[in-house]
Amino acid sequence: MWQAFIIVLREGVEAFLIVAITVAFLRKTLQGHLVRAAAWGIAGSVAASGLLGYFLWLSQGVNAPLWEGILGAVSVVLIATLVIHMWRMGPILKQHMEAQLQKVTDTSSGRASWIGVFFFTLVMISREGMETALLLFQVQQPQIMTGVFLGVLGAAAVAYLWQQFGYLINMKHFLRVTAVYLLLFTIQIAAQSFHEFTEVGIFPNSEALHIASEPFSTDGFYGKWYAALTALGCGLWLIASWVGERISKWKTPVAT
Repeated sequence: MWQAFIIVLREGVEAFLIVAITVAFLRKTLQGHLVRAAAWGIAGSVAASGLLGYFLWLSQGVNAPLWEGILGAVSVVLIATLVIHMWRMGPILKQHMEAQLQKVTDTSSGRASWIGVFFFTLVMISREGMETALLLFQVQQPQIMTGVFLGVLGAAAVAYLWQQFGYLINMKHFLRVTAVYLLLFTIQIAAQSFHEFTEVGIFPNSEALHIASEPFSTDGFYGKWYAALTALGCGLWLIASWVGERISKWKTPVAT
């Protein structure tokens, strides 16, 4: 449940930031009429992500270890590269997005601008949604839907607090900690994919490798402890960062 919660929470917050930056730029540049194009882009991305999730859900019904192993390997590559890319782009994300939006709206054709904003939003949000779908497919914990529901509520709460009390949330710390968590989670996905491949028998001595890797799978002894400790460690790190920031502000003398 907690893995699903953190995944949906992080991706939901990233999607909120993308939407907030997009809408703020359009209004700042007196192009509020294009907000509707962004809204349609968001709707399209939700539909595309939902279709991917449904496709992955159908593949689970097949219960083919080879299929699960391939999807896991693909997830590791895509998610790790996306997280690292967002980590590097984080400090200049706003400027980068505004530059891209300026390109798609800097045209004499209103229709072309509408289409440009639509596809820009569609691609940006779909990336977050599909990353979420791939990650959730790898979660083997019970009560996953409870974690998804709580993650959506948490992302909505963070979005509300950011709008009302932005100074209380250090988004840089939040994204850094959750990025580390996702990278750690991809390690477990890689271990599970290897375990699935050994079940298929594609490696030499696959039976022995399957037995050896069983404790490190998501259902194994070490796999369960790894999942719990990564979630707990990153959660404590986030809390400690917040507390440290509050203490630092309290100690800072107020200028008179």
